[in-house]
Order: sequence, then C-alpha cells, then structure tokens
Amino acid sequence: MMSSDDVITTYETVSDLTGQMLAAAKSGNWDHLAELESHCAKRIEALKQGEATTQLAAEVRSRKVQIIHQILAHDRAIRDLTMPWMSRLSALMQSTGTERKLAAAYGVG
Repeated sequence: MMSSDDVITTYETVSDLTGQMLAAAKSGNWDHLAELESHCAKRIEALKQGEATTQLAAEVRSRKVQIIHQILAHDRAIRDLTMPWMSRLSALMQSTGTERKLAAAYGVG
C-alpha cells in the first residue's frame, strides 16, 4: 500500500516523464521516447499495484486530478506528433513490402 505522499510523488514522476517524452517527440528522438515510455509504464504499474487501497484527502485528490490532466495533455500532444510519423513509417513499410513482392515475382534483385 502506498501512502498519499507516495501516490502524489509517483503521479508527479509520471507527469515529469510524459513531459520528457513530449520533448523527445518534438525533437524526433524516438529511441529516447521509447526509453522514457518504458520508465513511465513502470511507474504506472506501481500505481496500479499500490494506489487502490490508499485513501486520499480532498486536497490530495484535487492535486492528483490536476496532475492527471497534465499527463493527459502531454499524451495528447505526443500522439499529435507521433501519429503522422507512424503513418509515414507504415506507408514506407508497405511500399518496401510491395517492392519485395514485385522483385520476387519478376526475379529481380
């Protein structure tokens, strides 16, 4: 079981990590983004395991909600940046797959 301080600290850590993820996405540093996402997932798992039975005072719940809104804003901005990149990557992979099929079909390469 986590204390209320542990819960808030962990949410703040997740918010900080998602902010770093957003910076990585803005700079196109996809490897760092993936690394940060892994760290973030571990913190979220810790919350899932330890937060369920923690009673939070009203002011702490309010702070938690504020942090969650910030995390969601980061997530939305990250998705806005990564979705076009993912679409381009998908198109490139499909194009490469088609080229391989044509080469195999016509014995080229």
